[in-house]
Amino acid sequence: MILKVIVVDDEPLAVNVIKNYILRVKELQLEGTFSNALDASTFLRDNEVDIMFLDINMPFLDGLEFLSTLHKKPFVIMTTAHEEHALKSFELEAIDYLVKPISLPRFFKSVDRVIGLKKGANNGTSDKDEKPSIFVKVDKKKLQKIYLDEIMVIESLKDYIRIITPTSKYIIHRTLSSFTDELPGDNFIRIHRSYTIAVDKVSVVEGNSVEIGGIRYTIGRSYLTDAKSRILNNLTD
Repeated sequence: MILKVIVVDDEPLAVNVIKNYILRVKELQLEGTFSNALDASTFLRDNEVDIMFLDINMPFLDGLEFLSTLHKKPFVIMTTAHEEHALKSFELEAIDYLVKPISLPRFFKSVDRVIGLKKGANNGTSDKDEKPSIFVKVDKKKLQKIYLDEIMVIESLKDYIRIITPTSKYIIHRTLSSFTDELPGDNFIRIHRSYTIAVDKVSVVEGNSVEIGGIRYTIGRSYLTDAKSRILNNLTD
């Protein structure tokens, strides 16, 4: 199996590093390198590509904006010097997120994952079978994967939030508003200036509060009508 690869990055040194890594993997075939997303877009219209290594900070159109315009995506591996765009990248269906400088072992791990997914697709399975998830930055160098169906409550701690699952709690440097905006609105709802909840995790509704995981959470007055309607509709579905 040979996978066709392109690299989209405006840093010649970074491009050379990835090119050298690609040459070490027999399953990869480099089809081209592009210093901006516009040229890459033109190439993708007329050529089949399996993997695209995509930088974020580029002229004309940044990598995330470019990725959001693609209807038919190859497997996309983001390559960037900045860690803070990981969540948005995964929401746009990037398969991995490599922070520069990229080490050879980390590159191999990412490519191995794509090869496995490609083989699975050829065998009738799909990467879409994996549960929806997000990656959150839990310290300076660590991104934690959290499955969306495990999130129960997100609690505001001023400039931080606490993400609560049945088995763990994660504190990350985000605001509740910005994080809530990036969650799928069909199941997550803001019920208070301090809380966003997963509607399907509510076990009890009583007065102006809900119970999740044995803990009561107050519904704010301005959220009450919409929140109770959404929650009760879910309970009766």
